[in-house]
Amino acid sequence: MMLPAGGPSPAQTCGAVLVSAVLLQSVCVAVTFLYFTNELRQLRDTYSKSGIACLTGEEIGDFIQNLDLIESEDRAADPCWQVKWHLGKLIKKMMARSYEENISAVNAERALTLSHTEGQPPRSPGNRIAAHLTGNSNRKNSLSPRNSSPRRGNGQKISNWESSRKGHSFLYNVELRNGELVIPQTGFYYIYSQTYFRFRENENEDSDLLAQIRNPKQLVQYVYKVTNYPEPILLMKSARTSCWSKKAEYGLYSIYQGGVFQLKREDRIFVSVSNGDIVDMDKEASFFGAFMIG
Repeated sequence: MMLPAGGPSPAQTCGAVLVSAVLLQSVCVAVTFLYFTNELRQLRDTYSKSGIACLTGEEIGDFIQNLDLIESEDRAADPCWQVKWHLGKLIKKMMARSYEENISAVNAERALTLSHTEGQPPRSPGNRIAAHLTGNSNRKNSLSPRNSSPRRGNGQKISNWESSRKGHSFLYNVELRNGELVIPQTGFYYIYSQTYFRFRENENEDSDLLAQIRNPKQLVQYVYKVTNYPEPILLMKSARTSCWSKKAEYGLYSIYQGGVFQLKREDRIFVSVSNGDIVDMDKEASFFGAFMIG
């Protein structure tokens, strides 16, 4: 039995159409992929070039100098201007930090150079300069004789201090000479002193002397500096006025003072007082000292 001759069957026609559609869709997808890939590459290149142009489009140095003068609403909305603005802020901050570090290093080197130039190396705990002198009640002649000459200042100089390491007294790189502390190095020093005045009535005392002591007195403490100048220079003075009644068995007063002064090498400092007859050289009450602070 033979089949009649004729055109393709419906099944063959449907298969051919389906294959053609698949091929056409594949071609469209490929073309679309290539198109968008090319567009994305162009956009990326354009963005990169524009980003570089943000930095090279004008002198960055002039931009940084005028950074705070060119702000405006129009520029704030420009992405390119924002990139340059943030970059400029970062560069200025880094430059300021580098400048501060360099200035600090230069100042430290200059201070070290000046210190060595003046023959004054930086101090360490081993070469500290300090002194604390206390009164010595065992020494009856702690005060120098009264001197009316103004060349030695007012009052009576306290010439006998306890300078050994007994009790609280000490000397570090400072010399004590005839009641005067000799400054070993030029600089700023804190100087302090306290004097203890104590009056106790003694029945065996001369009545005239007691009457003089009971009268109102100005108890004065002086701190002097001795230099090449012919006369000592008064640094500090403190005073109190006392008046003891006849019924008082004793009277106690203390005067303290302290301050910072610039002293030169070989300067000498000392303490003098008025009314030396009633000065009590108790080691915890009368003392004198100084230490270098810079």
